[in-house]
Amino acid sequence: MRRSWRCSVVLALGLVACTPPAVVRDPLAPVEEWPTYGNDPGSSRYSPLSEITKDNVGDLKVAWTYRTGDMSDATGTWNGEKVWAKSTFEATPLMTDDTLYIATAFNRIIALDPETGKEKWTFDPKLDRIGYYGNGLTCRGLASRVDPKLSPGQACRKTIYEATLDGRLIAVDGETGKACAGFGTAGEVSLKAGINLDSGIDHIIPGEYYFTSPPAVVGDVVVVGSGINDSDRVEMPSGVVRGYNARTGTLVWAWDPVPRDPGDPARATWQNGADRTGAANVWGPISADPAHDLIFLPTTSPSPDYFGGERKGANRNGDSVVVLRASTGKMVWAFQAVHHNLWDYDLPSGPSLVEVERDGKRIAALAQPTKMGHLFILDRDTGKPVLPVEERPVPQDAVAGEWLSPTQPFPVATPRLVPDRLEPKDAWGLTPWDRGKCRDTIAGLRRSGIFTPPSLQGTLEYPGAAGGTNWGGLSFDRSRGLIVINQTNLPFIVQLIPREQITGLRSQSGGVEGEWEYAPMKGTPYVMRRKALLSPWGLPCSPPPWGTLAAVEAGTGKIRWQIPLGTVRELAPIPLPIGWGTPTLGGPLTTASGLTFIGATLDSTFRAFDTETGRELWQTRMPASAIATPMTYRAKAGGRQYVVVAAGGHGKAKGIKLGDYIVAFALP
Repeated sequence: MRRSWRCSVVLALGLVACTPPAVVRDPLAPVEEWPTYGNDPGSSRYSPLSEITKDNVGDLKVAWTYRTGDMSDATGTWNGEKVWAKSTFEATPLMTDDTLYIATAFNRIIALDPETGKEKWTFDPKLDRIGYYGNGLTCRGLASRVDPKLSPGQACRKTIYEATLDGRLIAVDGETGKACAGFGTAGEVSLKAGINLDSGIDHIIPGEYYFTSPPAVVGDVVVVGSGINDSDRVEMPSGVVRGYNARTGTLVWAWDPVPRDPGDPARATWQNGADRTGAANVWGPISADPAHDLIFLPTTSPSPDYFGGERKGANRNGDSVVVLRASTGKMVWAFQAVHHNLWDYDLPSGPSLVEVERDGKRIAALAQPTKMGHLFILDRDTGKPVLPVEERPVPQDAVAGEWLSPTQPFPVATPRLVPDRLEPKDAWGLTPWDRGKCRDTIAGLRRSGIFTPPSLQGTLEYPGAAGGTNWGGLSFDRSRGLIVINQTNLPFIVQLIPREQITGLRSQSGGVEGEWEYAPMKGTPYVMRRKALLSPWGLPCSPPPWGTLAAVEAGTGKIRWQIPLGTVRELAPIPLPIGWGTPTLGGPLTTASGLTFIGATLDSTFRAFDTETGRELWQTRMPASAIATPMTYRAKAGGRQYVVVAAGGHGKAKGIKLGDYIVAFALP
């Protein structure tokens, strides 16, 4: 890396002393905040700040560290109560009006001084920790709003919103940390009220219906999706998306991804099950375009995930980018990324709004990442592809009672960002012995490439359900026209077992047995089980890299560069920092100075890259893996630029240390 250091030769001692140059700051430089989860409502995860540059990023030091105290390994208690799930600290803080706001794994909201990390106030919604939250205890972030009808100093002029794991929408005064009394009942609204179950179960099972991603605020409306457990049964809770009045908490509108109305044109793509199936929910972050009163929803698979015989047809509006009017909830357009999803290929995050140069014209577009490693560039106003998309034939021959789409949409301009085929000859291992074990396992699986349907034999799913790209989304460098996106390259095995061949707990409530995760899929003829395809050493059977970072030209779809992301220091039997990449969660941050910051890996390392070339410029060890998306800000005019990331590990990653750290970096 390049450093412009002043060096003085101390001849009497025979030493060379080098000191970094002083950073000259403009005392009139404006404050740059991070007011929403993706910085701007369109989730660019881009900052115009440029104090930290390619030349001085190597001088970054820890400015302060804050520990939330909210961490669980599912073996202990917190405030005297048993905690049943592990924690995963995935939050991206907000920074507005000289305050940094953090959501903890237990849904506590904490306000910090952005320059010192000192605590200003905390708000505890007293999360119900009794339910078994299948995806662990986590909250990815918050939303903020300044009420234009209120004057400075009035209560809840600046409001912080949070959707909790146990199903409440909370509104808190951003200045005092006190609940907004005029919002709902004592500052909260029940998000479980009015949920259509469409089943013989007359209540929501604790832990199956939850909220992990931040709300989106557009004008006077707060929009929330929901998280719903995968593959428990056909008749899961509805994945309805709702808009609430930002001042009062009154329900303004509700939109269900599953077309219940027989007159809905999407209903024609549901041959059966539209009155029974649930989910198709929006569990990932939502993007917005407030200037045009639009919200962009990443919908997911209708229930259950791995067998669709009870919901035959393409299932339009599921697994789609769906655009609604934020004020009314009326649909504007939808683009389906997966027809009749059978692979847990949810759209895991909202799109990022981008601008694209095509034929001399500047087009308002969006970039939608997917778990398949497909990147769709669509017209923001119409949903039509800006870069070409074609329907291609995909593998057929499913289990009895299933329905398959004959084709799936594939982007043409951008080559696949992750591999989608794995043959026995490709098997990887540390030794000939484990490589042979992987080769034999692969040979015994059905493997016809991406979108091979689940089978009784066992199907190789590649990429697996973890991605491709997951909830961290992507970042868009506006000045360079580059999309920066991280991927996971991890194969899975998925197998369907006839229900009569399996008995006991696994057929009723699922769970984990050994390396296998079971899902009962009640209401179907099958129980599903799946696991990552790993060697006896615990490393993937596919060749590395197992995680990558790439830059894609928004205007052409061309991959500018792609590099391994992460080392196997925490994964391999011998802790060597070999750059084979790791599975990644969380996403990137890009800045105007041409830097991309990212944690996301399992190796407890935070990194900075040259956005134009992919060259690594800086890295530092973290107290735990930074499985979160970083953010940056300048708190005061002429002050320092800070880069902040949460370091909390991941509750589902074996052998990975958990944490509760917020770490801020700045130049000396």
